[in-house]
Amino acid sequence: MKKGQVYEGIVERVDFPGKGIVRVGEETAVVKLCLPGQKIRFSVNKVRKGKAEGRLLEVVETSPLETQTPCSHFGLCGGCTYLSLSYEEQLKIKEAQVKRLLDGALAGRQGEWLYEGIKKSPVAYEYRNKMEFSFGDEYKGGPLALGMHKRGSFYDLVTVEGCRIVDGDYRLILKTVRDFFADRGVSFFHRLTHEGYLRHLLVRKASRTGEILVALVTSSQEPREGGRERELLEDFLRHLLELERGKRLSGRFAGILHIVNDSLADVVQSDRTDILYGKDYFYEELLGLRFKISAFSFFQTNSHSAEVLYETARSYVGTLGGKERVVFDLYSGTGTIAQLMAPAAKKVIGVEIVEEAVEAARRSAYENGIFNCEFIAGDVLKVLDEVEEKPDVIILDPPRDGIHPKALPKILSYGVDSIVYISCKPTSLVRDLETFLAGGYVVERAVAVDQFPWTGGVEVVAQMRHLQGGG
Repeated sequence: MKKGQVYEGIVERVDFPGKGIVRVGEETAVVKLCLPGQKIRFSVNKVRKGKAEGRLLEVVETSPLETQTPCSHFGLCGGCTYLSLSYEEQLKIKEAQVKRLLDGALAGRQGEWLYEGIKKSPVAYEYRNKMEFSFGDEYKGGPLALGMHKRGSFYDLVTVEGCRIVDGDYRLILKTVRDFFADRGVSFFHRLTHEGYLRHLLVRKASRTGEILVALVTSSQEPREGGRERELLEDFLRHLLELERGKRLSGRFAGILHIVNDSLADVVQSDRTDILYGKDYFYEELLGLRFKISAFSFFQTNSHSAEVLYETARSYVGTLGGKERVVFDLYSGTGTIAQLMAPAAKKVIGVEIVEEAVEAARRSAYENGIFNCEFIAGDVLKVLDEVEEKPDVIILDPPRDGIHPKALPKILSYGVDSIVYISCKPTSLVRDLETFLAGGYVVERAVAVDQFPWTGGVEVVAQMRHLQGGG
């Protein structure tokens, strides 16, 4: 294939993360944003070492696997990838993606291992407990939009009033907020000129308790339309609370916040947070434990599937050594896993770099009556040098990019018999496995968990055993 040329081909499969493998005669190319079985037209924009990468131009024929999508925004919104497939077909794709990656990493490096397939989410639709919506326009100079970025676009937005991965409360809040500011002609913050007021709308809802936290994120610039900021925010608050008073919500507001963010980057962060109503947190429940969640707390975005994920991790840790074990939970977040492991351990030590998450972990452990967990704020790379205890088991749940290369030798130096690695990006897990395999570990078993139905994301839990310690 030659750069700049246009070809037609059939998508044979989709590799993680969303890389369509397209066959044209005897050659193949990698093209994103396509589905298995589709016939597509694409242009080649890169050829490197004989491997072609292309850009999707047109779906010439739909895949035999595709069914009618339940969302009117699918294909335009960049949020979902597999929404035109049945849920079972989506699971097959993700299951095969993870198996190919692990087979490639382990082949010739170790003996037999057990792949336990994929565990589905108990809830396929309306599962998300957090959404960050952006303010902008549907096209340059167009009407105010509030929602998700259009597929393949950094600027244009889609007002996703019919989104199917959130429940009706999200959709109603989104529409109410968008209409409120559109009616008043309030400007959004332009990413190029850095002028304007509206930036993001953050909505979180506890799947178990029904509590809702809403945060309007704006710049510190005085809105040029819609009246003075104080009066505008008071009116905004009245409109939101009317949804609850009118019994139009299935949940209830725990808090409504105004967050000021003057960062030039297109990220949701706080320079100042004001509570307009209620409080700045709510509670969610997982596996019988309660967790306090604020606007920026890390928490699994699918509470239903998170229970499946954590129960799997707990079963992989097992009961070897019983209550005499010291467990390290590295990259512990808000301490969810640590608290779930506490009943089967002498002590659990959680390490997390985000101080707010550590404070939340300590607080929730106390409120849950768990007193054998210690949470340390700091970088895993540095903290391990300061901890006197030695672990019997290590649980790893790193961010998407995996474990810092300099931290890996320190983790290996403990030589523990068992390591459980939870990964939200299988390619990062595969990269880190290279070091673990070289360090004397083998993968005993692994399983995929569908935390993010309809998107390209998938979690993996892998159990590793040290050959010297494990026999």
